[in-house]
Amino acid sequence: MATGIFADFTESEVLAIRAAAKTLVTEGKTLMTWGSGNTTTGKQFVMPVKEVLEECRYALRKLDPDTYGAHVTRARCNFNSATYGS
Repeated sequence: MATGIFADFTESEVLAIRAAAKTLVTEGKTLMTWGSGNTTTGKQFVMPVKEVLEECRYALRKLDPDTYGAHVTRARCNFNSATYGS
């Protein structure tokens, strides 16, 4: 779920971030781990690419809903639970 961390960014900045995230995904560079004997080393990006893309979608929809689609809020009802009183 997006939190709006890119809310203060411009549209061009968000598009650049989204392009970089897509490049990481298509090149398979989202997470790297390697090891030798008893030593394991890893490299992880500051934010998982999936979250970056979600945040970009959220920010772009806020910046320009006509182009990127309006933000949709979903409500869920649960009519299957019953409460019984005495």
